[in-house]
Amino acid sequence: MPTKKTDELGGWFGKFINWVEVVGNKLPHPFTLFVILALVTLLLSWALASAGVEVTYLKPPAKAGEAPEEVTVAVKNLLAFDPMRQFMADFVKNFVSFPPLGLILTMMLGIALLDQTGFMSAVMRKTILGAPPALVTMALAFVGVNSNLASDAGSVFTAAIGGSLFAALGRNPLVGVVTGYAAGWSGFTANLMIAGTDALLSGITAPVAQAMGITAPTHPMINWFFMIVATFTLTFATTYVTERFTAKRLGDTRAQEKLDENLLKEHALKPEEERGLRWALGGFLLFVAIMLVLSLPPGAFFRNPEGGFLPKSPLTDSIMAILFFFFLFVGVSYGIGAGTIRSEKDVPRYMAKGIEGIVGFIVVALPAALFISLFNSSNITTVLAVKGAEFLKAMNLGGIPLALMFVLLVAFINLFIVSGSSKWIILAPIFLPMFSVVNFSPALTQVAYRVGDTATNIISPLSPYIPVILGLLTQFNPKKEEVGIGTYISLMLPYSIAYLIVLSIQLIIWMLLKLPLGPGVGIYL
Repeated sequence: MPTKKTDELGGWFGKFINWVEVVGNKLPHPFTLFVILALVTLLLSWALASAGVEVTYLKPPAKAGEAPEEVTVAVKNLLAFDPMRQFMADFVKNFVSFPPLGLILTMMLGIALLDQTGFMSAVMRKTILGAPPALVTMALAFVGVNSNLASDAGSVFTAAIGGSLFAALGRNPLVGVVTGYAAGWSGFTANLMIAGTDALLSGITAPVAQAMGITAPTHPMINWFFMIVATFTLTFATTYVTERFTAKRLGDTRAQEKLDENLLKEHALKPEEERGLRWALGGFLLFVAIMLVLSLPPGAFFRNPEGGFLPKSPLTDSIMAILFFFFLFVGVSYGIGAGTIRSEKDVPRYMAKGIEGIVGFIVVALPAALFISLFNSSNITTVLAVKGAEFLKAMNLGGIPLALMFVLLVAFINLFIVSGSSKWIILAPIFLPMFSVVNFSPALTQVAYRVGDTATNIISPLSPYIPVILGLLTQFNPKKEEVGIGTYISLMLPYSIAYLIVLSIQLIIWMLLKLPLGPGVGIYL
């Protein structure tokens, strides 16, 4: 994948990123790398287990009012007979149950239908072609940051849509893929609305705080005000990095140009495309009507037993299916209206083209799934988290420095434990009472955790979506060349650094001005 020379990128940072790419691309193929990591995990588990490495921490109570349980976790020797027998027995299960596998297959089936029928090209040329390039980037970044309403599917969705969007605008589609993925996956924690992440984390915070005798709000909205602002903070940061760095690095100069009239005429919609968009609008309205019928009435299909939607309901559980059927309704409607779908055989044919582009991902997903399963079952992740927390506690800091050190600790731990809830289950019983001593509210501790958690998602070597983004970068690469992990990290690292800086600054401002983190929720107890 072509990138610009160091002198064109400018300064020491451009040189550093080029060095990261060169060194990283000397790593083995991702398939081989995951195999090596799995073998290292096996040997490391044996060495640490032989040394008797273990940690003790307080596990959050299962129910409010119950006392926390002291748990001791030791590193498990995966080379012993029982773990290896279990690994062999679950070999196929670990692969087919690998979360990104079904997600990306389903998403690409639906997105392929939108793309292959011509819908993506038509709708983007219709609505955004005349907009300034930076505004298009900002719109994609904003959608990506808010995409966690669709859970993990959001980051995959915005990456794939970003590639198609930029291609439709005549820009380098790789820039769109990188922008969409960075905003969606690393901006996972922020949203204008209360999302499942808010409910999930507060569901861990509440019983821990109550068990520790901490009297302060712990409802799902305790970080809402901060996250609303963070949505715009991350949107602007993503746009800046994309237009100032990524576009230059990938040789996309269109961001600096204004489209002329001749180019606009070349991209003007044909009558059949206009008709297809009208049909697509009809399909969209039909889909919305069906969703309203299934969601609004009391006792509706998508409501939970309490009559709501959060924190958990058939609606939140069905996000993937809803997105797929949305693509199906709109794609088929457009195809029929534009004449690109002339028979029922065209639908599976278009879907098959979408799967062709991710064959490489499916191959890499096998060792990736097995490695992540081994690493998690070894308990090494828990040891890293608890030991890091103990180190931070020993530093005896307070105020803003303490909050920032916690952010950095979480950002580091996130490289090894990607699941936000898993980390918080381990860290909440340690840091909520610890920070209450220096008058930090549970809401402040939780929001500092979320800042660190979001910043390094895209550069974590254990992220299950690395094969996904590598597959998309290869798919949208005009030369169809495989993209190395070094190139991936070199493209994502500027976003990760920017997110860590801007969200940390936002946290500092919040603490200095003592702004409310949510409705009726302050910084301090």
